Amino acid sequence: MKKSLVLAMAMALGVTASAYAANPFSDVPAGHWAYDSINKLAAAGVIEGYGDATFGGDKLMTRYEMAQIVAKAMAKGANVDKLAAEFADELDNLGVRVANLEKKADNVKITGEARYRYWDNDYNKKADKSTDALRSRIWVKGAVNDDWTYTAMLENIQTFQHDNAGEETTKFQRAYVNGKLGGVAVQAGRYGFTDFTGGNIYDTRMDGGQVAYGKDVKLTLGAGKAADAAFAKVAKNDGSKADNLYYANLAGKVGVVDANVGYYKFEDVTTLSDDDSIWTVGVAFPVLKDLKLGATYLASDYDKNNADDDGYVVSLDYKGAKAGVAGSWGLFAKYYDQGVGTYIAHTMNGQCGEFGIAEDGFKGYQVGANYTFAKNIVGQVEYYDLEAKEGSKEAKTFYGQVNFMF
Repeated sequence: MKKSLVLAMAMALGVTASAYAANPFSDVPAGHWAYDSINKLAAAGVIEGYGDATFGGDKLMTRYEMAQIVAKAMAKGANVDKLAAEFADELDNLGVRVANLEKKADNVKITGEARYRYWDNDYNKKADKSTDALRSRIWVKGAVNDDWTYTAMLENIQTFQHDNAGEETTKFQRAYVNGKLGGVAVQAGRYGFTDFTGGNIYDTRMDGGQVAYGKDVKLTLGAGKAADAAFAKVAKNDGSKADNLYYANLAGKVGVVDANVGYYKFEDVTTLSDDDSIWTVGVAFPVLKDLKLGATYLASDYDKNNADDDGYVVSLDYKGAKAGVAGSWGLFAKYYDQGVGTYIAHTMNGQCGEFGIAEDGFKGYQVGANYTFAKNIVGQVEYYDLEAKEGSKEAKTFYGQVNFMF
């Protein structure tokens, strides 16, 4: 029975006896009558043997094991109709199991990035303060069903040149779901939130949820708890997390112009005021081929100490490095004039707040460039020249990074 079965299966796959000379199983000697057929079936992936590198030719085979072999042979195009009919029930069960396993294998996607970052800061004309670090992130995304997904992110940061040189932190930084309820897109959990001005107000984590409706004109509403503000001078000085954050944004396109109107309310976030509400209006449009101009106006309700409570940001972007296209590149520039209360955790890599400018409001410029050295390896450099809107504080920062994506 076994002899005829092995020969029949090998013939169905078109075995040529000398095609595979290597011996994958220690208990099948070269002179064995089934040597060539077994080698062919093993090379084709139809049979696998046992974990100890043996074929186990003397062992009795279960119907389920036989059904596995038949299924693999059928997948290779073998004509095994009689065997398929004999093991129809087992193949039906196996087919369900294989389909589920294949679906499960494709259900979870793991991606990541490793970013080397370097800062060189000149604050108030004092000695330079340089810092470099390696930030690694692992992203896991799984399909819950056809409409819902789960995303998580683990982050590790290792500092090098710093007062805390060699310091390392590893945190579970993201865990959220995305899905649809009717025509409404839903996101909930701990997610990264970049405000709709491009991060001129807030760009870090939050614990909460948001809903969005519409395509050409989209309304987004969100609420939750803000993470610690990026700027120590603006964050609550007791080390606790910020309190509630509410936001709403309406975005659409008029001809070639992208426009949006937004509202953000932070409760008990800053040392300056218990609450801070910010209104924004923004537009972006092409002015030349590959050149885009953007402008955002921001107004807060901070009205203490006669401080400037509104501001604006103007940006220019030319082309842009694409991770999948080696040799692609881009240039960008921004001019900031932001009063106190118009930002909580700014997206800028220059981190002006760490150097005493944030609590006074600031103005100045940023210029930068990015370039794709090879597929999924992108470098970027930025330079900031900023000064406080009140007093003589200033900060100049060079920032560079290389990002490896996988």
